[in-house]
Amino acid sequence: MRIIVDPDRCEGQAVCVGLAPAVFALDDDDEVVRLLVDDIPEEHEKRARKAVAKCPMAALREA
Repeated sequence: MRIIVDPDRCEGQAVCVGLAPAVFALDDDDEVVRLLVDDIPEEHEKRARKAVAKCPMAALREA
């Protein structure tokens, strides 16, 4: 599984970081979310999908 972050939509609210901290982190300026892994490991897929669904800015999507 792969996820794409749209940096133009992301406001750095970090909902995804709270839901899947092994997959997402805030950038150095705490403004945009970044991925910690390119391919989401199977054990983190459920949380990553939940993060995509709960993103308040719809800045995440499955690839």
